[in-house]
Amino acid sequence: MKHAIDIHRTGLAFGWVILGFFLSHAGASAQSQLPAPSRTIYKCVVGGSVSYSDEPCVGAQRLDAVPTRGVDRLSGSAKTGKDVANEIRSEQFAQATRPLTGMSASAFATTTRRHRLDARTQRECSQLEPAILELEQAERRPQAGMAESVRQNLFILRKRYKKLEC
Repeated sequence: MKHAIDIHRTGLAFGWVILGFFLSHAGASAQSQLPAPSRTIYKCVVGGSVSYSDEPCVGAQRLDAVPTRGVDRLSGSAKTGKDVANEIRSEQFAQATRPLTGMSASAFATTTRRHRLDARTQRECSQLEPAILELEQAERRPQAGMAESVRQNLFILRKRYKKLEC
């Protein structure tokens, strides 16, 4: 019985490796440089008041929110939830299969997150991401007369990126 369970686990792990390999070669979307929309917070300044939201606003500054992974230091014992344990396991799997897939842990997480999306949406996500990064760089470079249009375009792309759940 133990032998049969080991074969099943090995077959399941091999299946994940093959899936990751094919997903990594499916398109450029695997090399994500933006965090998941659920981990992005925008700092908005409107009329002198500052607010933080998961919804983008015109002229927002993007902040990456990295949640804590338990309260080890407070209690002295490791206490992690199921979601954190799954995330750690996924990162370990991505690192173990990196020689086969060529994907980093963040690229693996992006591919896994986008895998449920249809092909057209995956393509759009992979096109939106570099456009957003380019506009963020353009926003940091002062250009006379272009600043407002860059902010507006960046706002539109960020809204679309969030709506698609890229």
